[in-house]
Amino acid sequence: MSPNHDPILGIHAQALTLWGRRNEVLAANIANSDTPNYKARDIDFAATLGRTRANSLQMTTTHSAHQSVGGAGSAAGRNGELLYRIPHQPSLDGNTVEADVEQAKFGENALRYQASLMFISGRMRSLRAAIAGGHQ
Repeated sequence: MSPNHDPILGIHAQALTLWGRRNEVLAANIANSDTPNYKARDIDFAATLGRTRANSLQMTTTHSAHQSVGGAGSAAGRNGELLYRIPHQPSLDGNTVEADVEQAKFGENALRYQASLMFISGRMRSLRAAIAGGHQ
């Protein structure tokens, strides 16, 4: 079994790490909204999580004639490759941070982070109840 696959928490353990990383990136964007020539960054969450999941589902070859699936770059972006955000209205000083867009993305990301935490918390409560035999 791959270290990326958690049978109890599922994808939420990996998602929580990516949501946290994205929060840091978005907070840095907001903090640098007045810095000349600062370029807003973001993480393509879906693509990064998809690559992480694909890596956890690698096939094992049992014969030398078996072919490998997935390219050499399949692990790229595992930690959340940073991409540049294209602004709707770039500023004259070269800064591409749009405070309202970044705040909305940060709020949405924080909500998704909280949802993953709630899912994990509920799963842990269920496991505790099962271990205790329904008596807590």
